[in-house]
Amino acid sequence: MKDKFLKHLEGLGLQPAGDKLLLAVSGGLDSMVMLHLFQACGFSVGVAHVNFQLRGAESEGDEQFVDNWCAVHNIPFFVQRFQTNNYAMERKLSIQMAARELRYAWFDELLKKEGFRYVATAHHLNDSLETVLINLARGTGIEGMVGIPVKSGSRIRPLLFATKSEIENYAAEEGIAWREDSSNLTDDYQRNFIRHQIIPALKKVNPALDDTFKETVSKIRGELALLQHDLAEWKKEYWVQDGEIIRINKNGLSPEEGVARLWHSIKPLGFSYTHCEDILRALHGQSGKQFLTTTHKLVVDRDFLVITPGKDIPEDVVIEPKQERAVLGSYEMRIRTTHDLNPSADPGIALLDADKLKFPLIWRKWKAGDYFFPFGMAHRKKISDFLVDSKISLGEKDSVTVLESGDEIVWIVGHRIDNRYKLTPETGNALSLSIHPYLSQ
Repeated sequence: MKDKFLKHLEGLGLQPAGDKLLLAVSGGLDSMVMLHLFQACGFSVGVAHVNFQLRGAESEGDEQFVDNWCAVHNIPFFVQRFQTNNYAMERKLSIQMAARELRYAWFDELLKKEGFRYVATAHHLNDSLETVLINLARGTGIEGMVGIPVKSGSRIRPLLFATKSEIENYAAEEGIAWREDSSNLTDDYQRNFIRHQIIPALKKVNPALDDTFKETVSKIRGELALLQHDLAEWKKEYWVQDGEIIRINKNGLSPEEGVARLWHSIKPLGFSYTHCEDILRALHGQSGKQFLTTTHKLVVDRDFLVITPGKDIPEDVVIEPKQERAVLGSYEMRIRTTHDLNPSADPGIALLDADKLKFPLIWRKWKAGDYFFPFGMAHRKKISDFLVDSKISLGEKDSVTVLESGDEIVWIVGHRIDNRYKLTPETGNALSLSIHPYLSQ
């Protein structure tokens, strides 16, 4: 067991003389075996114990047990108590989710405060199998079939190589004392039901389930790596991102693979597999069909799927004389007077005749009925028509803004200035305006 443990840790880049580790120890079998292994292998560790105050005297006994063990073995001990029921009720969470949020937030605090590099939890191979079965029951993609990751951020799982029976055998051989959590003995929780009912039934079909699961996970991890490589190559050809706007070329979405490619690409934006099926069905229909998540909007346009942030843009931003910057939604406008009267070819920069402007200027979202005199033209044009003629996609139209002086639009921001406010040989002072992504501090 120790040899397997050290080999597993080598894969994580850990050596006994290396990093300082924080161990999450409940006092149960798995965490006490993990603690024993780290100590026996000469690692420098501290122990973090969370008392969720859910099981009365039993919780108090767990805390005292771990505290005593650490005192005898001269290991730094950290403990935190939480009113877990109250936290769950206030935030409308399940007890399990509330406990997870509380413990990991505290672990992160300890890592920074005490100088630990990683926090180690005692998840093992059977825990990973249970996670896969839960994901399968809920409906999952290939990522949900690889179980619990060995490492994620500052969290490591040093027992993930071991089965429950191997852990039990090691505890018996080494005479390791531990505490039983009575809640693990019931089928009240979903995971316990899978542990006590589903997995034993599966082992009747395949007694070597633990070994075949380990092999299957290894295969799936390899296939997932291939999928991610393939997806990255596909995105190079068909995916274009400009700031917060994403365009996906319809030509990259074949009937055979389109749903899978689309889902793996846009699910981080909140789109479900069902969303993607519906999007593919609408792919060659009338332009303009929209699909929404809580954070983003996807519009089926002529040649592209256009994804934009779904957050509301503030209505009006007032720009006063001598103001040097303004922020609207996710963009910042920088403002300065200049004597350089050479117009820029960059549509994100506007040079306007300052003597013709009336302050305050108003920066706002465009609306139906707005019109201006496009640069180079002597007659007015509706902004809606200008956007169509400029082949601005339906998704992009919602993010177009204008700058207004008095009751006149002087700039379709990032696109075209108004001809009436262009620089002329008579211009004495120019106002330079440039648009940039807003990077909040």
